[in-house]
Amino acid sequence: MSSLKDIHNIYFIGIGGIGMSALATYFHNEGKNVSGYDKTPSDITQNLEAIGIDIHYSDRGSEIQSDFLEKKEVLVIYTPAVPKTMGELTFFRESGYLLKKRAEVLGMIANQHFSIAVAGTHGKTTTSSILGHILAASGEKVTAFVGGITNNYQSNLIQKGSEVIVVEADEFDRSFLQLKPNLLCITSMDADHLDIYENETDLINTFEQFGHLVDKNKRFIESGLSIEGNTLGIDTNADYTARNITIVDGYYRFDLEYPGGVVNDLAFGLPGRHNLFNAITAFALGMAYGTSIQKLKEALATYSGVNRRFTYRIKSKDLVLIDDYAHHPTEIEAVNQSVREMYPKEDVLAIFQPHLYTRTRDFMADFAVALSRFDEVILLNIYPAREEAIDGITSAALLNKMTLSRKQILNKEELSEAIRKSHCKIITMMGAGDIGVEILKITKELTNED
Repeated sequence: MSSLKDIHNIYFIGIGGIGMSALATYFHNEGKNVSGYDKTPSDITQNLEAIGIDIHYSDRGSEIQSDFLEKKEVLVIYTPAVPKTMGELTFFRESGYLLKKRAEVLGMIANQHFSIAVAGTHGKTTTSSILGHILAASGEKVTAFVGGITNNYQSNLIQKGSEVIVVEADEFDRSFLQLKPNLLCITSMDADHLDIYENETDLINTFEQFGHLVDKNKRFIESGLSIEGNTLGIDTNADYTARNITIVDGYYRFDLEYPGGVVNDLAFGLPGRHNLFNAITAFALGMAYGTSIQKLKEALATYSGVNRRFTYRIKSKDLVLIDDYAHHPTEIEAVNQSVREMYPKEDVLAIFQPHLYTRTRDFMADFAVALSRFDEVILLNIYPAREEAIDGITSAALLNKMTLSRKQILNKEELSEAIRKSHCKIITMMGAGDIGVEILKITKELTNED
């Protein structure tokens, strides 16, 4: 199947996932008949149901709508996060339905248009959401599939037209090799997903393979990486680099040097040098697409972030509670840098839920170093996601490697009281598991909301 035009009925297994739900919304907006399954209701599934998408939450098969029982007229999209033995997936597979992974379908959409692919082990979601926003706010006919809920649009889909597609190019499962982009960027190539890749060299080789999908003048690469292209950096000799950086009223103010000159006095409102780098990357891609520099400049100042990327849940005189998706040591380091830049005189409590046994095993020492930079740390037990436990890989093992003195392991039910008792004014809760749900409960408890 090379085209999606002839398929009207599209069924999603795992429709509540952040990437799956964006695709479901896209197809619904395109007039397709969309339905699906997810394990549990969530804000995302409720939003999908609110626009008319039918979703069920039991894996019995009997709840599949009749429209989706004629296999010749149905495309089934699934995510690798769903177990291979899952009942509905087994039914569709054994019945001979057309099944495709989310990444393959995303590639089919992107490859039919001018597309910009945003890759990197860190920064994909923020960079793609900045790029989608600044193109949309500049009047471009853009659709952006984002791996998080954008604050500007309250959605993981920005859909203003289809002349250009912005897509997160995910290295997990090597899915970004499905793409045929016109422009691409690579924001970072730190070791990760070593359950998929043999080692860091294998990961880097795959990123290099991705980079070579376009000519080097169409590549935008973090300065210092092993791939040729337009280089990006902060106060470096990169092709695109931020200079004269100050913080004014919570905004970065900076100049952007690029091969054609200088863009003066840019404003960007997300804290953290890593986010400033993401902004530079998105701005460079917008310029390469041909959008007016002045429009891009005005749009950048209005960007307001992505949910769970340094999101303030509480910001009062006595307590600041920050929610972040950070689940890799480099991301934890970035959160720490952001907090220290914003609150240089305050002690910081970090609450972290490790994500995956394999990632905890592979980066145990790096996690310990990154977490030890905080003043106080609370660990939750490892969130397993798709994995089985590994002997000896526990939060207790990680705690023992951390060098700070104020550290402990707690259950989620104990967190609110621990925050109240801590003398730290700044609290950051980090992780890619269900800590994202927990922080919403804690926010209500700490602010006495009903």
